[in-house]
Amino acid sequence: MKIGFIGCGNMASAIIKGIISAEEIDSKDILVFDTYAPACETAKNHFGVTVLNSECEVAEKADIVFLAVKPNIISAVSKKIADAVMEKQPLVVSIAAGKTLDFIESNIGIEARIIRVMPNINAKVGEAISAYCFNNSVVDEDKENIEMLLNCIGKVICLDESSFPLFGVLGGCAPAYAYMFIDALARAGVKNGMKKDDALKIAAQTVYGSAKMILESDEHPYKLIDNVCSPGGTTIEGVISLQADGFESAVHNAVDKALDKDKKL
Repeated sequence: MKIGFIGCGNMASAIIKGIISAEEIDSKDILVFDTYAPACETAKNHFGVTVLNSECEVAEKADIVFLAVKPNIISAVSKKIADAVMEKQPLVVSIAAGKTLDFIESNIGIEARIIRVMPNINAKVGEAISAYCFNNSVVDEDKENIEMLLNCIGKVICLDESSFPLFGVLGGCAPAYAYMFIDALARAGVKNGMKKDDALKIAAQTVYGSAKMILESDEHPYKLIDNVCSPGGTTIEGVISLQADGFESAVHNAVDKALDKDKKL
């Protein structure tokens, strides 16, 4: 199976790195093209991928074609590869933010097999959460292949396209919120006398391990909270303080505000 990437930016590079690290696809079977030639050279030097000469050549030779270009040019790229898609009939995968399945299909102009994917920034370290949805032409084998590829950069979930705006907040915006919490925790450590590097390492690993506990445990988060809170102890004192200061309300408000902004874009 040959995987093509039209566009070699940060997200495409993260996906390519994950696929190669997982040893799912041989590097020479990853085909790339970018109008910015140095991006292709970087991908070739770092990953050993095959660089092609045009968007159409990628669509002609790949079994799965990732459209990893900016949303403002995906229309032009989709139209450019339309003939190649009609002839070769690859699976087309778009990672362009905000562009729907109908938008991609209308620009390609034929009834292609199309999957829309939304990864997040943590793909860079192989710990993304990615969502995907698909049009009616997609078959089970396509879904299996996209899940295999996305599992190379983290975890994957299949959602109805109507849930993508909310996923964009919970999966796309929320890493920034998590970074804020980690940094705030570390700064509190500095305030109380610890070196920033040490405090940041402790805070980041604590959040990482806590997330893993939720993912791998059958217990509800509040049960896990209760497990840490000894009667009359330090943890319950901090939990009550966070509640009194509106911690949960602040998180809800951030999600609501981001979702409202998305609706206006």
